[in-house]
Amino acid sequence: MAFESYVVVHNIAKRHNVGTLARSATAFGVSELILVGRRDFNSFGNHGSSNHVRFRHFHSLQEARQFLKDKDCDICGVEITHDALPVNQHPFKKSTAFLLGNEGSGLSSKECEICDFFVYIPQYGCGTASLNVTVAASIVLHQFGVWAGFAERSRDGNKFVVAERPAKQGRRNYCTETEDSIVEERKAKRENATNGFFEEIESSNSSSNLLDTLFVDD
Repeated sequence: MAFESYVVVHNIAKRHNVGTLARSATAFGVSELILVGRRDFNSFGNHGSSNHVRFRHFHSLQEARQFLKDKDCDICGVEITHDALPVNQHPFKKSTAFLLGNEGSGLSSKECEICDFFVYIPQYGCGTASLNVTVAASIVLHQFGVWAGFAERSRDGNKFVVAERPAKQGRRNYCTETEDSIVEERKAKRENATNGFFEEIESSNSSSNLLDTLFVDD
């Protein structure tokens, strides 16, 4: 049986982390990177890897949850909770989507509500209380790949072989713009502003630095 992994991105404060997440997602065989809320995300730090992973956008966490449930996928929160299990014990049962919290406050109560279970990353040193979100994502995705038996990528010398860059896709509609979806997006924008969700994209950033052309319809 073939398993798949997903990464759900919501309420991450530092814009460059999305690009770095895309790089880790590509390295560890993630099927899709699911972005919830805003559509314009900076791809800085992806080193071209964003061309090799699919992006999907949803206005709300509940929409994203329904999409994943339709795929018979567990949602795993990466957070230290009272019932969280060590990720190196591989407590997985099927295809899994990993939801990572805000760098400062962790997973919110709304995010925790959509999770089926939680994992944490054991630490052995005493100098820090937590990990950068992209570092945490890399560790849990690697552990899932080991459990799922993903095939290791072939190597050429001291580097892994990179696939040819896919042909560019035209700009797509992210979601069907119904009245309800527009209201939901406006609500999400207000919540995101309150929570400090993503710095605004600077006007000097070119469109090539945005992931807005890489989404597939939900």
